[in-house]
Amino acid sequence: MKITTISIFPEMFEQIWGYGIVHRAISQQLVSVIAVNLRDFATGKHQSTDDRPYGGGCGMVMKPEPLAEAIRWAKEENKNVPCILMSPQGRPFNQKLAEEMARYPGMILVCGRYEGVDERICQNYIEDEISIGDYILTGGELAAMVVVEAVIRLIPGALGGEDSAKKDSFGNQLLEHAHFTRPRNFEGEMVPEVLLSGNHRQIEAWRQESTLIRTFLKRRDMLAKRHFSASEYGILKKWRQEIDEIIQTQSVSGIDSLSGIE
Repeated sequence: MKITTISIFPEMFEQIWGYGIVHRAISQQLVSVIAVNLRDFATGKHQSTDDRPYGGGCGMVMKPEPLAEAIRWAKEENKNVPCILMSPQGRPFNQKLAEEMARYPGMILVCGRYEGVDERICQNYIEDEISIGDYILTGGELAAMVVVEAVIRLIPGALGGEDSAKKDSFGNQLLEHAHFTRPRNFEGEMVPEVLLSGNHRQIEAWRQESTLIRTFLKRRDMLAKRHFSASEYGILKKWRQEIDEIIQTQSVSGIDSLSGIE
């Protein structure tokens, strides 16, 4: 995969190229990256990349000429890949979209600034717009970095283990199970005994239930959309039976305390 970013602050991307999984993927030649300086395509004494908006209003707008030249250059260097604008008006970025983008041969990420980008660039040079959330950043660089890391870690070999990405939170539309490491006793809290048992079947069953518990407590909306496996359905059925038993016990011994509950 070849990733090109276009920005007036290309040096910002050196911080992500040089560390962690992204750096390892680059070192292993699983991905190649280039940060393009938009000012290199601007003309005039000050190499200006922005100007006042027609019709008045506050702020500045990114000029179309340098952006068009930079995108044309990037498309020559990185052929047959989508040109994507990081924009709060774009489609929401999530794990499913990251998985889709990980199958691209590459991508060009355009980082907007100021009040936005001249609309003629959006209409004629941009194939997609992506937003990382319903909030405003000063520029698209941080958003592009989020996309880059989320996508690169899904490239086969980037994480080292083929199943690592699948077991992450959202990798299978569930949150990831709880994790524990040494020491065994931390401030009186013990590591669950099953994780010390060496019984991989029991450990996997524990992790599956932990995954469902975490998702139920933190992101119940994800469960409502999920098609459960037979083992997951068995766990949920067991919970329902246990809850029913608790309710039945309370209806006998503590019915007064439940009188207001439907």
